Amino acid sequence: MRFRFCGDLDCPDWVLAEISILSKITSVKMKLLCGQVIKDLLGDNIDFEKVYKLTADAKYESSDVKASIAALSFILSSAAKYNVDGESLSNELQQLGLPKEHSTALSRSYGDKREKMQESFRSRSLRLSKFDSVDWRVDYILGSSEIETIKEPNLQLRLKLRDTDTDAINVTSFSISSEKFRTLLSELQQTLTLMDGLS
Repeated sequence: MRFRFCGDLDCPDWVLAEISILSKITSVKMKLLCGQVIKDLLGDNIDFEKVYKLTADAKYESSDVKASIAALSFILSSAAKYNVDGESLSNELQQLGLPKEHSTALSRSYGDKREKMQESFRSRSLRLSKFDSVDWRVDYILGSSEIETIKEPNLQLRLKLRDTDTDAINVTSFSISSEKFRTLLSELQQTLTLMDGLS
């Protein structure tokens, strides 16, 4: 069976195994536990003391607590990633065997923070450095003491890349033969054409 919160794939077996463990706590405690997991997903630390108090009645062992947090983290982050609405998430979790009250509590917590989670994930997603500038020169060596004649142009490139997180500039310098430069230029043009087609 395929689930939207799993990217239209089957739910992982390990998440299915945790559904029965999550069912042992009350729906109120489920909502509070979701709050702690969402806090972690937004970049704050989980208050494990609170988590252990929430799960004490269900007689969770330490491994159960960690597994529950991992399962909730997967469910909440995947649902946000695939932009699943709260009602659909609740229905899918019920299909997996999570009681209705628990599914509703989880989906309400998720619905309240979905946009914040998506915004947080976007800000922390893979970002590449930006070109600040490119300096270049062509050397044409006619001969040397090592080799009589070379007659091959050689490109000296110096790239200044700006780190998007720290705003620091990193300099990378390298030499490249004219043949490799033509290949690089061709591949860059193909990439730009592909990117233009996607936008």
